[in-house]
Amino acid sequence: MAITIKNPNEISKMRDAGHVVSVCHQQVEAAIAPGVTTGDLDEIVRDVIAGMGATSNFYGHHGFPGYICASVNDEIVHGIPGERRLESGDIISVDIGAIVDGFHGDSAWTYAVGDVSDETQRLLRDTEDALYAGISAALAGRRIGAIGSAVESVARPLGYGIVEGYGGHGIGREMWEEPHIPNLGSPDSGPMMRPGMTLAIEPMLNLGDHETKVLADNWTVVTADGSRSAHFEHTVVITDGEPEILTRRLVAVVE
Repeated sequence: MAITIKNPNEISKMRDAGHVVSVCHQQVEAAIAPGVTTGDLDEIVRDVIAGMGATSNFYGHHGFPGYICASVNDEIVHGIPGERRLESGDIISVDIGAIVDGFHGDSAWTYAVGDVSDETQRLLRDTEDALYAGISAALAGRRIGAIGSAVESVARPLGYGIVEGYGGHGIGREMWEEPHIPNLGSPDSGPMMRPGMTLAIEPMLNLGDHETKVLADNWTVVTADGSRSAHFEHTVVITDGEPEILTRRLVAVVE
């Protein structure tokens, strides 16, 4: 499949979708606390998306029942929101997507619930660092592999398990487009990046090894060894210079 190059009008619509996603994350972050359920967070995102005139790209996708993916502790991605009540010391990856005028935005962030251990704090910090390393490598004239190589250069020396079966992707008129973006590998692999390419970059790092399994709900991906996992993601556009983050949080939410 050919990789789509977006024109300025399409990128503007993706900025709008990214803004919706960023506002959702601001509201979710403010609500996360011990005792809150993952279903409560799902309702917040449902209401923000509707209130901003957008639609969800998660809800109903291949039958997915939530507006967010809510992945707690050893859950890596695609956790289903529901009645699970968060406890102090948990971490939760909240993955959110929105559509504006047919174009998609997508961002995930892993949040601490109450007080978490020093080891868990390092996991969150290092995975976020890996995200920004990957974004910094997303430059026109380099290959897609440069992103995964940059992520790996942060994660591997620190001993994290780098999830191999899942990764970033192209995004635009569809939530998942070409190319697949692994979080490790050679900087000389994959297609060449060009201005106008829009990508979702998303490291997933485990405190244990890289092995994963899917739960009986056929959605939730967890670490095979039960170790904790963190997941951070931004949607970006390749430019003639530095990549532009389309899901960056730009403004404070007014209560």
